Amino acid sequence: MPKFKPHSGMKKRIKITGKGKLRREQTNRRHLLEVKSSTRKRRLAGTTEVSKADTKAVKKLLGL
Repeated sequence: MPKFKPHSGMKKRIKITGKGKLRREQTNRRHLLEVKSSTRKRRLAGTTEVSKADTKAVKKLLGL
C-alpha cells in the first residue's frame, strides 16, 4: 500500500513525541500581544497536546 504524503500545512504545525502523542503550539500568541495581559501570554507559552477529538483527523492528514 502506498504511503501518502503528509499535508504540508499540518506537518509544519504538529510535532510527534517519542511516545507517539501529538503536540501543537497554542493559539492567540502571534500578534496583538500588547493588548493581552502578561498572565495570559505566559499561560499560552509552550505547547499542548492535540485534543482527543481532533487526533484521528490530524493523524490522517499527517499520513500516520
